[in-house]
Amino acid sequence: MIDDAVKERLHNNLRTAREAVVWKLDGLGEYDIRRPLTYTGTNLLGLVKHLSFWEARYFGEVFGRPFPEPLPRWQDNEPGGPEMWAAEEESREEITGRYRRVWAHTDATVAALPLDAPGRVEWWGRPEVRLFDIMIHMHGETARHAGHADILREQLDHATGRVAALAEPQQDAAFWDAHRAKVERAAKAAEGA
Repeated sequence: MIDDAVKERLHNNLRTAREAVVWKLDGLGEYDIRRPLTYTGTNLLGLVKHLSFWEARYFGEVFGRPFPEPLPRWQDNEPGGPEMWAAEEESREEITGRYRRVWAHTDATVAALPLDAPGRVEWWGRPEVRLFDIMIHMHGETARHAGHADILREQLDHATGRVAALAEPQQDAAFWDAHRAKVERAAKAAEGA
């Protein structure tokens, strides 16, 4: 009984993190969702693309339930690789649509298997895993990238929050200028201490 409750809680947390990542694209133009916003080129649409490939792989191949669409080989994952950004010919709809199809595939895998269902992650040092391990791993990975997306979106238009309905209330520029000045004073004081 507790396994079902844990499984449902983990699954709900993964769903919430997924929605947060996709929400970060809402209301932005093509350039803003694709442009590099960090030194390493991290961008909003690239995060969605990356998560779609890895969630498909973890809840697919690992449990002998491969995602029915082509995926890049996991060995091809490299810094700056094509899974982390959208090429000009890849549309927002194509990438987010694939991510949503991955969600359905994952949801079916989670529904079909118990938490202790065995799987194998060939690219991990200890490849023998259980569904529980993969649910924890993918929730962590998705939540981590949702945090990245939150910061990237804040840089673009100051929107923050987990979902649109709970978006942080917008303060005026004077409020945030004063807040940043306070944080800056604290940082300088700590450095001088």
